[in-house]
Amino acid sequence: MINFNNKVAIVTGGSRGIGKEVAKKLASLGANLVINYTSREEEALNTKKEIEEFGVKCITIKCDVSKSNEVNEMIERALEEFNQIDILVNNAGITRDTLLMRMKEEDFDKVIDINLKGVFNCTKSVIKPMMKKRYGKIINMASVVGIIGNPGQANYCASKAGVIGFTKSSARELASRNININAIAPGFIDTDMTSVLNDDIKSSMLTNIPKNTFGKPEDVANVVAFLASDMSNYVTGQVINVDGGMVMQ
Repeated sequence: MINFNNKVAIVTGGSRGIGKEVAKKLASLGANLVINYTSREEEALNTKKEIEEFGVKCITIKCDVSKSNEVNEMIERALEEFNQIDILVNNAGITRDTLLMRMKEEDFDKVIDINLKGVFNCTKSVIKPMMKKRYGKIINMASVVGIIGNPGQANYCASKAGVIGFTKSSARELASRNININAIAPGFIDTDMTSVLNDDIKSSMLTNIPKNTFGKPEDVANVVAFLASDMSNYVTGQVINVDGGMVMQ
């Protein structure tokens, strides 16, 4: 049985959607939590209350993951509060979707900065205490579109493909320090981000999913729990698709 008692986890973008479900899952298994958010403070505080119902400690930290100085301050505060960091879930991400010919440079840069550079900033900052402890589990949130591409998402697909490459490279560097780094590539997960799509688009997407249903945030959270646990000690540098069979490699 998975048990995170006396473990500390940071979940970026943890106030809602997949991040919130991941945080709640880890808390339900005994982990103390650091919830990162950029805006939506009220949602972050509500998530904190839900997490504390599991009898664990939780703090919220406002931080723009694309800015290294803010990330370093977040890690320092987490260490001051808990004296350790065992698990990092790089979940923070945004979209700025449009066709390539219409895409503004600032929209490309913003998505890369949050989705990819944010993973770099958080990982670089957190591996220092993990290396000292010679223990760490890092899970990066990629996407199936980072593998297969998707029209109108050149910036998002590029950022998630970059996350996959970063995951494999950093996993090779840090395996000898007992730090496991893996990525999860969700498919179509039913969240606020996808709820805005019309029924025709959703029906079209369903035809490409062998399971013939959309995923739920808890489907992703369950895989995060496995990768964050000691059950995955011999798993590193991998990309696990959580997509109902949508993409098979």
